[in-house]
Amino acid sequence: MNTYRDAGVDIEAGERLVDRIKGYVRQTKTPGALGGIGAFGGFFRPDFGGMKDPVLVSSVDGVGTKLKVAVATGMHHTVGQCLVNHCVNDILACGATPLFFLDYFATGKLEVDTAAEVIRGFSIACRENGCALIGGETAEMPSMYAEGEYDLAGTIVGMVDRERILDGSRVTAGDVALALPSTGLHTNGYSLARKVLLEGDGPGLEHRLSDGRPLGEALLAVHRSYLSPVRRLLEAGVGISALSHITGGGIHGNTRRVLPEGHRLDLDHASWEVPELFRLIQDCGGIAEEEMFRAFNMGLGMLLLLPPAEVEKAVSLLEQAGERPMRVGCVIQD
Repeated sequence: MNTYRDAGVDIEAGERLVDRIKGYVRQTKTPGALGGIGAFGGFFRPDFGGMKDPVLVSSVDGVGTKLKVAVATGMHHTVGQCLVNHCVNDILACGATPLFFLDYFATGKLEVDTAAEVIRGFSIACRENGCALIGGETAEMPSMYAEGEYDLAGTIVGMVDRERILDGSRVTAGDVALALPSTGLHTNGYSLARKVLLEGDGPGLEHRLSDGRPLGEALLAVHRSYLSPVRRLLEAGVGISALSHITGGGIHGNTRRVLPEGHRLDLDHASWEVPELFRLIQDCGGIAEEEMFRAFNMGLGMLLLLPPAEVEKAVSLLEQAGERPMRVGCVIQD
């Protein structure tokens, strides 16, 4: 007689995973999070006190083929953090702060230790961002994924007062572009990076960068959250015109999303030093400069567009927070 286990789905493994992650989920509890793990839905009671016209902002994303590097190295907790932080940054670019996060973990055969490490990463990032992990789905689908592989997706919901939404409508010619550095590739460009670094004659995961880090570790660096420094500016009343989270499409491709028609970003390429990892990718793959800027963040993770009168205050507050803001260009009208 056939069983679900015979077909490749281990219900008991799923139950063991739930037991393992209960503590991680509890650690992310915020005042609005109601109930616990195991219900058919996640409950959250938002506090809109102090807001004139509260608006919910949501986003969904994945980690892409950075997961291939996690599988190859056996290091899985950073990709969980990457997913949460990526989603946090996306709604931050709209002016919103996060309320809660939900995850989706899919694999061919559920490896409890691996899944628990990924979810531990969710928990770390949710705690750091003040965001509750209120639900998720673990799907075991035999034959859908190669052995040891898995996929991730995450959904985040945040809120912003309608009058404080950042949608590009405040951007004008002359606005200054301040950049906050990335921690590496973040979660974009890995298909190209893996092709030139890890296949064929590429240097491989054990190659060491000049700072001593193995290439595998550098590729798995956590996609950082910009919530804390940006919120510092917003709470201080700095007049930010727009934010651009530099993900797939690069600096220009993402910043165009918040620029008025007939305007463009005049980027000063000499204003910052592109990190070694990006130049290694470029050199190993013989990749044109234009293509590099289309595929990667090139060391800039978040752009803040500011009226010139706000720049000095913004730089001061960011430096007090330990950031290294870089003035990398301005908005011009064609």
